[in-house]
Amino acid sequence: MMSDAATPDTAMLRESREAPAAVARLIAGNGALTAALGERLRRDPPRFAVTCARGSSDNAATFAKYLFEIRLGVVTASVGPSISSVYQAKLRVADALFLAISQSGRSPDLLHLAESAREEGATTVAVVNDAASPLADLSEVVLPLHAGPERSVAATKSFITSLAAGLMITADWSDDAALKRAVAALPETLASALDQDWSGAIGPLVAARNLYVVGRGTGFAVAQEAALKLKETAGLHAEAVSAAEVMHGPQALAGPEFPVLVLSQPDETLKGTRELIGRLRDRGVPVIIAGPAGEGLRERGVVTLPLAAGVDPLAAPIALIQSFYPLADAVARERGFDPDRPPHLNKVTETV
Repeated sequence: MMSDAATPDTAMLRESREAPAAVARLIAGNGALTAALGERLRRDPPRFAVTCARGSSDNAATFAKYLFEIRLGVVTASVGPSISSVYQAKLRVADALFLAISQSGRSPDLLHLAESAREEGATTVAVVNDAASPLADLSEVVLPLHAGPERSVAATKSFITSLAAGLMITADWSDDAALKRAVAALPETLASALDQDWSGAIGPLVAARNLYVVGRGTGFAVAQEAALKLKETAGLHAEAVSAAEVMHGPQALAGPEFPVLVLSQPDETLKGTRELIGRLRDRGVPVIIAGPAGEGLRERGVVTLPLAAGVDPLAAPIALIQSFYPLADAVARERGFDPDRPPHLNKVTETV
């Protein structure tokens, strides 16, 4: 909790705090829909899956990609929306799953591609906050986000519900009882995530001019989202990098004046992430570590941030981004920005 009682809450902060209730609505409203979709996908498995999205929604699509590939073994690729709208190309997506994720469901390029995918024989699924949108009309299966109105330009609760929708699809498609329990626990998990104290990272992020946000596997999706939010709300040049890639070319930039924010989850990536942190520290790089990779570290130049307790590994990235949003709001305000009104940006971006 990082709100100053003397400072009115921003819409971004209020809406991020609404995410647990929004996810509860999502679970209640979409349970039968994702169960039917999961049964259909088990009965008639797609040859592969493609995702189509932009901005925060594309970061949510990255999360879905890792879920589908890790839990279902289904090769999943992100398709550029301009393939259909600009290049007038047809994709061979017959017998594939086509997943479009959008808050508004109105961007012309997504609509072009969704229409083309359905015509080519794909199973088209729209994950969208506006169930009356053109994207919903074009799609065979519609999964409303149930996030409610989102007035801040920076998406928060709609992003978290998009992640939760991907987890629901995966749980019902795989028919995994443990994963279904993790989905059912999400509202409580997210409420706990909001109670985690991440204020220790405010000072280092306010002072930074450049930053890497590092994640791996399912956590890379929220690293992408965190970097995007720091850019758009706080004017901080932040770049998302996979933990597997940092020690190649990107390490040349990290140093005493170029910190690294690491988002970690308790899964098979943890050992490698800890090894990366050790190598960064050996080079004098300031490191901010969220999640289990930072447990037990008490070094100068290291800030550790807690993950909500008892979280399923596949739900952990959702909890991490829930804890991150109040931090991003605080950093933006400390840097003199209004996170609700990022310069040069609009709530709905319509690209062709």
